[in-house]
Amino acid sequence: MTLPGGERRVRQREHFELFWGLLFRGLRASVSRIRSFYAAVGVFITAGALLALAGTWAFAALAVHVRTGATQAFDDTILRWVGAHQVPWLHVAMLQVTALGTGVVVMMVVAVAALFLWLTRHRHSAALLLVTTVVGILINSMLKDVFHRDRPSIFSSGVEVFSSSFPSGHSMSAAIVYGTVAYLAARLQRRHWSRVLTAIIALLLILLIAASRIYLGVHYPSDTAAGLVIGFAWAAFCMATLEAVQLVARRRAPQALEDEEPVAQTGKGKREETHRAP
Repeated sequence: MTLPGGERRVRQREHFELFWGLLFRGLRASVSRIRSFYAAVGVFITAGALLALAGTWAFAALAVHVRTGATQAFDDTILRWVGAHQVPWLHVAMLQVTALGTGVVVMMVVAVAALFLWLTRHRHSAALLLVTTVVGILINSMLKDVFHRDRPSIFSSGVEVFSSSFPSGHSMSAAIVYGTVAYLAARLQRRHWSRVLTAIIALLLILLIAASRIYLGVHYPSDTAAGLVIGFAWAAFCMATLEAVQLVARRRAPQALEDEEPVAQTGKGKREETHRAP
């Protein structure tokens, strides 16, 4: 018997965490129809692995083109056009935007967000954010050492850079950190529109940081594209892993997840914890 759409959505919310973004919406719909607990866990782990593999494959394909010089003409053309259309006020704005992707700012965002999550007893979420960020930084450093691509020299923006160019560390860090923070924030929100708005704002910020590296002439477009691809792939794997871990915890130790639930508003405007049955 087919249930009405509204009733089906309610039953899905009763059994599974609201999952962040349009990317995982189809996954959640399929998991909600799986009766086996272990099969559901396997779906999340498999989906995360597939996303990571797909992103790694895309990165590897782009890296091959970069190493063979296939992207150089395109990269140079874009940077020449950008260099010929510099605007003073936009240059200043891009300097501010690109600062949001620097190591110091990114680590401060992670530290504050992780501390908040830990103090509010969202310890799985805090651990995810820390592990995702630290491992992401190590991956980026390793990849830069492997490729050793020289920085662009088509025009000078006055920004000093020291590491190699491929992949873009700012783009990769932005995708990992701001993407993961948005995902964790969206998990704690009950309203669909607020989750979508959080995802959109995070995506726009990530893309602006990547674009700022091109506008300032310190990265080729292929550098930023590679950073975004591998950053999103790693973050997606960690997100899917967290969902699987919490699915296991909900079965084995439901009390550990009491503070991981979204918070609802009472009629008097006071916040109260709402927990679903395991």
